[in-house]
Amino acid sequence: MRVSMFVSAILACGALTSVAAEDLTAEQGYGPKPQLPKPDKALVPKVNIAPAKPWNSDQGPTAASGLAVSRYACELDHPRWLYVLPNGDVLVAETNAPERPADGKGIKGYFQGKAMEKAGAKVPSANRITLLRDANSDGRPEVRTKFIEGLNSPFGMALVGNNFYVANTDAVMRFDYKAGVTEIKQAGTKLADLPGGPLNHHWTKNIIASPKGDKLYATVGSNSNVAENGIAAEERRAAILEIDTKGGTVRTFATGLRNPNGMDWNPQTGALWTVVNERDELGNNLVPDYLTSVRDGGFYGWPYSYFGQNVDERVQPQKPDLVAKAVVPDYALGSHTASLGLVFYTGKLLPEKYRNGAFVGQHGSWNREPRSGYRVAFVPFANGKPSGLPEEILGGFISEGDARGRPVGVAVGRDGALLVADDVGNCVWRVTPAGSQRVSQAADASASSATTR
Repeated sequence: MRVSMFVSAILACGALTSVAAEDLTAEQGYGPKPQLPKPDKALVPKVNIAPAKPWNSDQGPTAASGLAVSRYACELDHPRWLYVLPNGDVLVAETNAPERPADGKGIKGYFQGKAMEKAGAKVPSANRITLLRDANSDGRPEVRTKFIEGLNSPFGMALVGNNFYVANTDAVMRFDYKAGVTEIKQAGTKLADLPGGPLNHHWTKNIIASPKGDKLYATVGSNSNVAENGIAAEERRAAILEIDTKGGTVRTFATGLRNPNGMDWNPQTGALWTVVNERDELGNNLVPDYLTSVRDGGFYGWPYSYFGQNVDERVQPQKPDLVAKAVVPDYALGSHTASLGLVFYTGKLLPEKYRNGAFVGQHGSWNREPRSGYRVAFVPFANGKPSGLPEEILGGFISEGDARGRPVGVAVGRDGALLVADDVGNCVWRVTPAGSQRVSQAADASASSATTR
């Protein structure tokens, strides 16, 4: 009872105080060489939750100058991830965490669980992929179907030829696909197991196909913050795995990535890039999430160090041999921003300045004061490398202290529009050049009235 009262009091206050760390501007926490203050350790993590309060029908996020945003589809069930098929159909993973009886134990786990509930992250998983079809290319899908049901906390999706792959929380599944179908009824077959189990702390598993289609790359987040559950619990975790699409054999491609999510191929260099959620409980300004290219065999620090050779003294025993070779990530995305979605822009609809740059869906912090993330950011690229500070493309997700929405997956539609999954607003947003659309009650009605099968 005392624990419950203690936690309730903390949540009511909205934040825990600790020894004040060095204040950083947003610019100092971003870029290839972010400023890293001394760790600010606290017995209990800071909590500053934006309670989930979804948009009204006449509300929506705010687009950057020169851009406009409209509702592509709404009344979805916790939409987290997006995939665009070659014919332009948009697939939406409506999903959430599976049952995880071993996760969230103890005072800290209880405390964090309550925080996630307040943030709207505790709803049951719909366990399905929904198809949206905009046949007349007016930016408003006329058809909405249940493409695949009965999945297990699905997340990443990839199409290779006539094989459609889905990353459940514990396995990659393969389904037969024919161009133009609006639903798949047959059971899939397992291609490869993924780390799951009763703990499964980071449950989302994303996948991307290699350019040749002979490999899949799967992200697997850690089973902890900094290996407090033991290194044995981290087997094949905090990593990107490579899966052979013919035989399903799995090898570890890169390690030390605490919680990688979005992936895409750099259009200028052909290299694989990812966004990674870094560790918590070192203060407001540590450790920055990041965007980075991924080297075959590369080690990126977790749990022993961060941003290269910055040792995390909480992890014992240390491994100085690994720390010495830890790869420094390419680009910091700010601390606790929960950067999840990633897509390089190769379309032609948006202004030329966005071409070859990266859009990043930042889900938003739960443990930082002031809050960070809660936006879609754009990172400009030149010659295959980040080339400047990020630009906010879609903002306004926080209103009067409440989270009206939280952006997650990002994708580029066949027409070049940017699509954004919002798992609190339960919408998919569509970003185009200014003057082509606006958020309105009429647009919302259209977004929710597609023919459902």
